[in-house]
Amino acid sequence: MINVHKIENLLKLDITDLLEQSQIEGFRFVNRLLTDYQTRINTFNKPGEALYGVFTTDKTLIAIGGVNIDPFLGDPTIARLRRFYVLPEYRRKGVGTILLEKLLQEAKQNFCLLVLHTDTEQADQFYTSFGFTKVDDGPNYTHELKVGD
Repeated sequence: MINVHKIENLLKLDITDLLEQSQIEGFRFVNRLLTDYQTRINTFNKPGEALYGVFTTDKTLIAIGGVNIDPFLGDPTIARLRRFYVLPEYRRKGVGTILLEKLLQEAKQNFCLLVLHTDTEQADQFYTSFGFTKVDDGPNYTHELKVGD
């Protein structure tokens, strides 16, 4: 059994497993998430923004992801999916799907377009299965999905 919860203060959570596993896989964005949160560069607190975690019944954080106003495009109607990470042992078990569906629900309430950047084939397949379109010429993003009017 797992639960998805909005994260109000990342600094109160133990994200050690996420940090270690993401670094082993060569991903730096979980570390950037923590650094940006600590320095208050990005705390997912602007209108429409949210950071969510997926937790096991014993409150272990197994996945994380958020939605921000896209910092590169300068348009408050465009959101960016950011810092999306699922521990390897929980992949292909529905955890990422549950988290992404929650983030899509959040984005639909506040934005017209949701963009993201990924450079892995596995992530590309995951996002396109949700209707994201691969964009070859997107400025600072690789995929987009219309989420609102």
